Amino acid sequence: MGTIIHLLITVYQSTTHMTTRDVCFFDTHSHLNSTQFDDDRSLVLMRMKAQGVAKFCEIGYDVPSSQRAIQLAHTTPNCWAVVGVQPNHPEAADDPTWLDQLHELAQQPRVVAIGEIGFDHYHRKAPVAVQETLFRSQIALANTLKLPIVIHTRDAHADTLRVLRDVRHAYGVVMHSFAGDMAYAEACLDLGCMLSLSGPITFRNNQQMHEVVRTLPLDRLLIETDSPYLAPHPHRGTRNEPTYVPLIAHQIANLHQLPINDVASALWHNAHVCFDLEETHDTPTHT
Repeated sequence: MGTIIHLLITVYQSTTHMTTRDVCFFDTHSHLNSTQFDDDRSLVLMRMKAQGVAKFCEIGYDVPSSQRAIQLAHTTPNCWAVVGVQPNHPEAADDPTWLDQLHELAQQPRVVAIGEIGFDHYHRKAPVAVQETLFRSQIALANTLKLPIVIHTRDAHADTLRVLRDVRHAYGVVMHSFAGDMAYAEACLDLGCMLSLSGPITFRNNQQMHEVVRTLPLDRLLIETDSPYLAPHPHRGTRNEPTYVPLIAHQIANLHQLPINDVASALWHNAHVCFDLEETHDTPTHT
């Protein structure tokens, strides 16, 4: 079985056209606990390592998924957990103890942030006022624990900026899967946010984001897959996985006209600073 898996990884590497050497990548936002990975999660973890994706964050979206994120972080080398209630899961707050449960979870080892939290006016699973209550409650929790927050915002830029300007969270803010025009990017940067870039920046028809990414300072960027969603080109429309996060780094390097090793090293450093992790230099095994 081990020989077969090694052969599969070798074949996979030969078809990805990623030749980056001696650098590591940190996927700052993934959902490997998704049922979409139930049949091959261990193989995905092996493919990640083979492509130099040495570390990743597993993200919760309600209390049970946050518990699973912590479990994965405890059982998987170089995995960290982010815990929180996402705006599309307001039912979590039906339990009057939800915030106390989250507080307890957030104090466990290998939890590095509160998230993903924020607003979603596209799906609008709850009224804006309810979403805002959830959002502010979790920002307050992050403030108490001195943790960064990971923001989910969809069709809700104005409300997101309004709350962030009001609370001025001092322990780090990550804009998950950042998408928006230059004015929105500048507003986020002015608030001290890190902008986490994902698969859509690789889409050939996403010219607006290409122009925005060209202007973004490298020291304020992170990369993520949001697996199993938002697969980058040339995998668009398929299940995403952390193995593909180097493609996003390559696109940033292309848009900034910088060597990929320089960009990858900066992104690696940024992730460790953002999540207050020791910047170990894991030896990549990819070829």
